[in-house]
Amino acid sequence: MTKKLDLRPSDLIGFSRLASGGVAGVASVVEDTHSHIAFTSSSSPAHKLTAAITSLVYNNIRAVSGLIDRSLIAVQPMLPNANEQRVSRGREAIVAAVNGVLGDYLIRTNNPLAISMSLRHHGRPLEIERHALQTNLHPTGKILLLVHGLCLSDLQWKRKTHDHGAALARELGYTPLYLHYNSGLHVSDNGRQFANFLETLLDQWPLPMQELTILGHSMGGLVARSAHHYGTEAGHDWPRHLRKLIFLGTPHHGAPLEQLGNWVDAALEVSPYTVPFARLGKIRSAGITDMRHGSLLEDDWKGRDRFAPGMDSRSPVPLPQNVQSYAIAATRQPVETSGSDSLGDGLVMVNSALGRHSKAEMTLGFDDSHQWIGYGMNHWDLLSHVTVYEQIRRWLSSE
Repeated sequence: MTKKLDLRPSDLIGFSRLASGGVAGVASVVEDTHSHIAFTSSSSPAHKLTAAITSLVYNNIRAVSGLIDRSLIAVQPMLPNANEQRVSRGREAIVAAVNGVLGDYLIRTNNPLAISMSLRHHGRPLEIERHALQTNLHPTGKILLLVHGLCLSDLQWKRKTHDHGAALARELGYTPLYLHYNSGLHVSDNGRQFANFLETLLDQWPLPMQELTILGHSMGGLVARSAHHYGTEAGHDWPRHLRKLIFLGTPHHGAPLEQLGNWVDAALEVSPYTVPFARLGKIRSAGITDMRHGSLLEDDWKGRDRFAPGMDSRSPVPLPQNVQSYAIAATRQPVETSGSDSLGDGLVMVNSALGRHSKAEMTLGFDDSHQWIGYGMNHWDLLSHVTVYEQIRRWLSSE
């Protein structure tokens, strides 16, 4: 028996717009390629190369166009009623991934797949109003904000039946709230909006605030640091209540996959015959390109070509003063060995996750007792591994 997809009618519109836009984009690449071919002798080796590439692109155009038609026919009967708002982990995962890769494009094109930032509980958005929070939660004076990473959603904090937030609620009395956001937007855009959310939350929380803690996974840690910067800059009250910040595999100084992607962009632009295809690599979102060096601020990207190759030109953003900050890194190396600090979890290198940098002004300087490395783990194990949770719990239990 085929399981129905818990898609919504607006999802069909969103995906069809996305697919149509993709076809148009590929067609423009072909057009640009032809403009180069027009000035090439038909018997030259370059002509043979571009002819082969053009043939491949045309085949892709036909394949994508056919896929659009078949997908629309296949998905239509699987859609629920327009007023059905069930929380589907499968749908949430797909939409979150699309937002991570193309989130800024979704916003620019007014695509209904674009995620709007919200604080959620059990996958449902919370109204940040005192009476609503009292009614829909069992609030305590201890708030734990969990901020997911790139291409993920708040529901993906639960992995292998474990959820750090739920476990810390049971054992330490926290009220866990989960940020849901479009991870394809610039980190600085999400950071500024998150700061505003936290200020409203503090004002509307129905009990006296005893403790505010943020737990960020991967990009979520960058968003948290950005939020603290902009909240402090705006004179918000919530940064004074922030007690602890815990980072799980956060690429404080960038991630190698995006650095490789930037190198590929530059390599494709060397030849006039591959320049049009460099455009395909540049569809990736602003959120992804922020991961090249770990950019937190608008000044790091505003007025610049975010795809242009170049050195790290970020402004230093130190760890918040009067906040206990902790960093957890993971490495696939099974045991601690000489040189293992340079390895990573498959997405983030250990040195980046621990805030280490060759320049003193960029080094975050976590206390030795506030750093921990999980061996024999990948990036996703940070969400569910028992030893990771035990380390988080110990830090949150300490004064």
